[in-house]
Amino acid sequence: MWWNYAIPIVTLLVGAVGGFFAGVYYLRRQLERMQSDPAMLQEMAKKMGYNMNKQQLNKAQQMMKKQKFRP
Repeated sequence: MWWNYAIPIVTLLVGAVGGFFAGVYYLRRQLERMQSDPAMLQEMAKKMGYNMNKQQLNKAQQMMKKQKFRP
């Protein structure tokens, strides 16, 4: 019947929307934690292929603290 097509489509849409919001929540939490943890920020930079010295690390932290991650 028609619900054999509707239920999987609705389930896919609900899962995609739920996954998107869970991902945004997780990313915001990670960014907030990086503001106060310089080691975490430096680790992320290394994964991206950058080596940051203390001055660059401090400047990046200051820039992140100026941004608002919560709406």
